[in-house]
Amino acid sequence: MNPIRRIYTFFHKNLLTKTMAIGVVLALMGTTCLIQLANIQLVNGKGMAQAAAQSRTTTVTLKARRGKIMDTNGAILAQSVERYTIIGNPEQAQAFIPTTCTKQTGSNCHQINGKPVGVTGAAAVARLLAPVLGMDATELGAKLSISGQYVVLKKDVTPAVKRKISKLNLGGIVYAELSNERLYSNGTLMGSLLGGVDADGKGVAGIEQMENKTLTGRDGYQVYQQGNSGVEIPGTMTESKDAVNGSDVTLTIDRDVQWYTEKVLSDSENKYHSAWGIAMVQDVQSGDILALADSDTTEAGSDQAKMGASRAVSETFEPGSIGKVLAMSGMLQLGLHKIDDKFTVPNTVTVEGQTYKDAVDHGNEHWTLAGILEQSSNVGMVIAGDKMTNEQRYNFISKFGIGQATGLNLPGESEGVLHPSDSWDRRTRNTVLFGQGYTVNVMQLTNAISVIANKGVKKPQRIIKSITDTAGHVEEQQSKGEATRVIDESVASQMLNAMESSAEHYNTFVKVDGYRMAAKSGTAEVAGANGQLTSIISDYSTIIPADNPRFVITVVLKDPQGSFGGLTAGPVTAEIGEFLMQKYEVPASSPRTDAIPVNW
Repeated sequence: MNPIRRIYTFFHKNLLTKTMAIGVVLALMGTTCLIQLANIQLVNGKGMAQAAAQSRTTTVTLKARRGKIMDTNGAILAQSVERYTIIGNPEQAQAFIPTTCTKQTGSNCHQINGKPVGVTGAAAVARLLAPVLGMDATELGAKLSISGQYVVLKKDVTPAVKRKISKLNLGGIVYAELSNERLYSNGTLMGSLLGGVDADGKGVAGIEQMENKTLTGRDGYQVYQQGNSGVEIPGTMTESKDAVNGSDVTLTIDRDVQWYTEKVLSDSENKYHSAWGIAMVQDVQSGDILALADSDTTEAGSDQAKMGASRAVSETFEPGSIGKVLAMSGMLQLGLHKIDDKFTVPNTVTVEGQTYKDAVDHGNEHWTLAGILEQSSNVGMVIAGDKMTNEQRYNFISKFGIGQATGLNLPGESEGVLHPSDSWDRRTRNTVLFGQGYTVNVMQLTNAISVIANKGVKKPQRIIKSITDTAGHVEEQQSKGEATRVIDESVASQMLNAMESSAEHYNTFVKVDGYRMAAKSGTAEVAGANGQLTSIISDYSTIIPADNPRFVITVVLKDPQGSFGGLTAGPVTAEIGEFLMQKYEVPASSPRTDAIPVNW
């Protein structure tokens, strides 16, 4: 074979061998791909599809709205409104590349005032978002430049702002989580009494805390798959549960009465230069509290409102001479005296080495038991109580509700202090006859006087009127406890008569034209800042109208100029009483014709 032929044969054989080798390799690769494809589709296809679906599946919480708090007439005192927390995904933000707006993109693009964004990443997201949130773009950019997939950008955003964000085409980068903002539309009205909620929407003070379980709803949820933009893929929802909003709470408080009572207290603080004031209005027949006020100016829902209880709830004090009503009622009920029994009352009296003196110096006076109350004589009470044992004194003070929980369950309420009679010393056994040696809160004292107005029966108090669930079903709330008879109706009638004489004693300063009042004043020395008896509590409780009791009003002032309760707290009760008579269109009183003699 010639040389040329041998060369041709050599190269032809090598080329054929290489071609066959390449063919074998390609065949093996094709077979491998077919096997892998079959494995994916036939063996692992279902599992991989499930894994992909799972990676897109998300659970979204549906926030329940907290119930409203309303006054007795349905005026809203506290409510939750729809608000959103704006969340950013830093990792997605840093990878963001804006889409330039063209005819082809339509509205699915990004621009600022008709111009391109100009940057990419977190800075681009910040430039788009800052004007809508009213924030600095640099600050937003910094928040979106951290590691991770979750950062809070802004809280308490309105639905209108949330809708603007949704038009920015930042799905998957920026989204909104529903939250509820608690609003108190009346500012300082009932500030500490309403209290407030914490960052999680839980009641932490006041009525918000007391009724937290009722006001709190149950969150719901949705489980679905979301696309790259963070939007739900239609038809992929697999599970859901609707949120159940909290129930609404209606109080017995009348907002108008509360507002006026707070106003009068504020005015009295300026007029009498008192350190603080407390006032309460109670409906005699129902035991409903129409106003529970103090002179503190605290915004409802504020940090201050969340930190402590209302002064009207927590403050305790010696009632002073108002306590004579309780002790004298016991004397009549036990048959130790009659209301018109005659006494000669000196300026001072000494019993077991303890001397007691009246507030105003006088000679030997001829007063009936009714006159002792009318003149508010401590000496007269000690003399009249001579046959009343310590245990009897304790029992009657206790029967009027002193030293016991009111049943209102208001956070921060103090029961006051009424020590057992076997612990009293020689002085305390007599000071309790005129309202010293024990302490009360304003709810206890008001309800005690309501016993006289309600013909001798102590009714449980109520501040929660009704509960309304999300379906609109209204459940009237009953007072805690049962009504109990403390004194006979005849005894209550005699005490009411004597209290009316006591009110007439001050009618130059304390009166409501056209209406009779039955009242008792009190003035007690209490410990001041130095621990000594350098401070004064002046209080006054009024039943109005006396001939047909509708309301009991109690006012308590700390260190007022003028000291005596009848001269300071008394006029404040008259202002509130006048407002009540007008608001509720109470008929004018008939003339008084049955006054029990106070002198002999």
